[in-house]
Amino acid sequence: MVFICYTRCTTCQKAKKWLEEKGITFEVRDIKGDNPTLEELRQWHAASGLPLKRFFNTSGQQYKALNLKDRLATMSEDEQFALLASDGMLVKRPILVDKDFVRVGFKEEEWASLM
Repeated sequence: MVFICYTRCTTCQKAKKWLEEKGITFEVRDIKGDNPTLEELRQWHAASGLPLKRFFNTSGQQYKALNLKDRLATMSEDEQFALLASDGMLVKRPILVDKDFVRVGFKEEEWASLM
């Protein structure tokens, strides 16, 4: 299992602590230092069953600076994937990736149902 996070993000810290308390083994990957690739994002999106918009960190400074709230609706899926792959800070986190599932964002109830 891979836990993709930004170490300074309080939600990521909370999720990591939750995983540790449950005794779940995982590998940590810093999204800022090791940005998801275009192919990874495509695979995670397909496995998650979520709309692509859910992969964007809508509360982030970069999202707001690029005015993506208004621009995403007019962008193609390929353009959105390319944008996400260009900057890890645009990607919603944490992301929990396992062979059977992908979860974006931390909601304890959702994560508990997987374990």
